[in-house]
Amino acid sequence: MSAADLARLQFAATTGIHWLFVILTMGLVPFVAIMHTRAAFTRDPVRRVVWERMARFWGQLYVINYAVGIVTGLVMEFQFGLSWSGLSKFAGNVFGAPLALETLIAFFAESTFLGMWIFGWGRLSRGVHTTLIWLVALTAYASAYWIMIANGFMQHPVGHEVRDGVAYLTDFGALLTNPNALVALAHIALAALTTGGVLVAGISAFHFARGTEETDLFRSSLRLGTVVSTLASFFVIIVGDLQLPLIRRTQPMKAAALENGDIAQVRAQLVKEHGPGDYVFAHDWLRISMDAMTVIGNTVSTIMLIAVLLLWKDWLVRWRPLAYLLTALIPFPFIASVAGWIVREVGRQPWIIYGELKVEDALSPVSRASLVVSCTVFIAVFVALAVTNWTLIARFARRGPVATQLGTTEPIADEDPHGHADGKQRVPAL
Repeated sequence: MSAADLARLQFAATTGIHWLFVILTMGLVPFVAIMHTRAAFTRDPVRRVVWERMARFWGQLYVINYAVGIVTGLVMEFQFGLSWSGLSKFAGNVFGAPLALETLIAFFAESTFLGMWIFGWGRLSRGVHTTLIWLVALTAYASAYWIMIANGFMQHPVGHEVRDGVAYLTDFGALLTNPNALVALAHIALAALTTGGVLVAGISAFHFARGTEETDLFRSSLRLGTVVSTLASFFVIIVGDLQLPLIRRTQPMKAAALENGDIAQVRAQLVKEHGPGDYVFAHDWLRISMDAMTVIGNTVSTIMLIAVLLLWKDWLVRWRPLAYLLTALIPFPFIASVAGWIVREVGRQPWIIYGELKVEDALSPVSRASLVVSCTVFIAVFVALAVTNWTLIARFARRGPVATQLGTTEPIADEDPHGHADGKQRVPAL
């Protein structure tokens, strides 16, 4: 493999694994926020307890995913300088600010709000505590917005001019409203909600299939997960189709590959527009990924619609094979989302910034040996983190609410003169 291929493999593998954390973060946090809100403002004391235990159980799974995933996120932006210094030199003036804002939001604002929410159980008022989890959700989606602004510029560069081989921002509004970024963000948000809903429904169905005493908790979780994922999976297909006219207009070679168009004619058009070059990329990867995303998306949408109908009279959980089917469905939205990411990134080759900067010109002057070492180490570490994350999530999900530690406190007896309860302080545990 060439140095460029190794750099692409490293970035593709690390970003792809990181995306598995991101889509679950975006997909699960709205559910936790809804549950916490219901717990805070439901008047029925029995239902309040159920919703609070739901928020703590699913919130713990979210915290595990966020804590491990943020480690993978630290590496992403460093790779621009490590392997793609040409990209930073050319476009740093344009999307340096969006990437900086994403870092501030994800690693400072979101982490701060989440930490306050974790340690706020029993310490903060209901309104403040509920506001914190909604701020976590808001910053998660704001972080995704800034990332998609940067990626949208790479897909369809707008609002800039090139002077002496360097891009300079001339229209910040055009950058922020780039259709290639906004439509893709809507598609990603709906895919994330589908993923989160399938996870919530699948784990809930698993507990019903095994037999659980937590029927109220998992019945409410199952209903919420199936309804949200059904709606989101339906609209994610519609929004995905909305991207096709934009692709035809801005990336004709990708459109030709997806729609079995005239590749030779498009290549001639690109040569005329951008000069000599081989603008034909690995179309097989594109078609396979597109087919996988489409088939999985339609399958998940159909199954979740059937699941919603079977919620009536608890038919969904009374028939054990159906409950296990929902559990087996959990990985598929993740697979579909990775396939969609491949379609988006592979389809613009050989450009790293479409029509402006080619991949080979963006590569850092790094030796092939260095890239072999860094590629091996990064992929090994990221795979280990992914395995750790899913092992922890599976373990706590399987144990159920009885193993939930988020928001728990020590039982309080009469305080001693030093403000302790039987010698123990009331300290929330993680």
